[in-house]
Amino acid sequence: MIRPGGTVACRAVATGAVIVAALAACRVGPNYHAPALPSGAEAPLVSLNAQVEAPAPPPDAWWRLYNDPRLDGLVEEALNANRTLAAADANFAAARAVLSAVHANRYPSTAAFAGGLYGRDAVTDEILELGGHPPQTIWLYEDILQSAYEVDLFGRVHRAIEVANANADSVAAARDSVRVVVAAETAHAYAEICALSQELDVAHHSLDVVSHEAEITVQRHDAGANSAYDVARAQALVAQVRSSIPELEGQRRATLFELTAVLGRTPAEAPTDLDACVTPPRLVALIPVGDGSALIRRRPDVRQAERRLAAATAEIGVATADLYPTIRLVGLYGGAASELSQLNNNIGRTWGVGPSISWSFPNMAAPRARVRQAKAAQAAALASFDSVVLTALKETEQALALYSAALDNRQSLGDAQDKVHSAFGMAHDQFLAGSLSNLDLLTTEQSLVAIDAAVAASDAALVQDQIAVFKALGGGWRSESQSPR
Repeated sequence: MIRPGGTVACRAVATGAVIVAALAACRVGPNYHAPALPSGAEAPLVSLNAQVEAPAPPPDAWWRLYNDPRLDGLVEEALNANRTLAAADANFAAARAVLSAVHANRYPSTAAFAGGLYGRDAVTDEILELGGHPPQTIWLYEDILQSAYEVDLFGRVHRAIEVANANADSVAAARDSVRVVVAAETAHAYAEICALSQELDVAHHSLDVVSHEAEITVQRHDAGANSAYDVARAQALVAQVRSSIPELEGQRRATLFELTAVLGRTPAEAPTDLDACVTPPRLVALIPVGDGSALIRRRPDVRQAERRLAAATAEIGVATADLYPTIRLVGLYGGAASELSQLNNNIGRTWGVGPSISWSFPNMAAPRARVRQAKAAQAAALASFDSVVLTALKETEQALALYSAALDNRQSLGDAQDKVHSAFGMAHDQFLAGSLSNLDLLTTEQSLVAIDAAVAASDAALVQDQIAVFKALGGGWRSESQSPR
């Protein structure tokens, strides 16, 4: 795993002219190695249901498994227009800019100075006095190009580049996590809109059924076969079923606005063509889920935690390098004179080159404290990595378990629906024949309304559980250009 900080990793080299290059290759602090995974993390997923799930890895564009062109279009639009994702892209661009700036420290820094100053200069006054002249108030002009190069003797610059590079990778992984969420939220909202449309159709059909039965009850009452109490109960069931429709319509409209926001649109620009979707999207094949090892490689949050650990490890090297001297080679060239005409001739020419050494010795308390801080941050990053891996495995197993339970629930509800519909048909015929009481018919109607609503709700929950599985698997963050061929 990761060796403790404070060591110096230097390449073995021959003596002679390569000593300077060897010194430049010395780097204090630990070299990063990928951490070991928690025990059992790479094992097959325990909640895999072979009847509906396959061990093959899921595709990047998992939403295409539904074979729904409208869903495909909405997800692609969201990945291109979502504002949270746009902010994540900007954060990644900023991280890349920071990396470029840190890379620049590998090369000499340069600075140009030019200006004039009216007054007296102590050095000039001393020279005048040596020549027997009184001090003078004069113009002093200068134009100087200065350059400095840090000899990366202990790897401070190299470790800083490692930090910036790992941080940029971490930000890229955070952006990919946003892509996963955007794709899942788009599919979730679309599926919920379609499922609510189905529930509305079921509610309207149930309203038609109970309304028809209520009319028959009224007619039988007018003929003297039923009591007013029977009519009141039948009409109450009609009102109860009718009351469920406005709530479903409100939920559907609210979900439409949720989808609109994910698409990066204002409510006034909400999609108007989704009324045609009256059934939630359905999978026509097994869900490919892969195994634990592939899951860990695929999930962006795991990659983000790993890159943060790499950055924290490199930070130890940066802090450790502060325990040693910082050596720079400094040079300057230009002119300094009391007349502008002398700046470019031998009279005013100035230049110099030499080393510069800075060191916080002998008070090393602050640098050593920063090393301890960096090591503690690395330990925290390692613990966080393990936590993220465990969370990824937990979320995937939970999603698979809930999906499997939803499938069993839907199967049971389907069997019950068939029986309730059969019972209602028999009850209706017997009621018309006068061999069944109005109460028994009403009870059967209530069962019919309840089971149809439960089946529609189960269909909605089933597709949402499927989407939760794909989200937990970490798919959807790669663009077409990133997908493996």
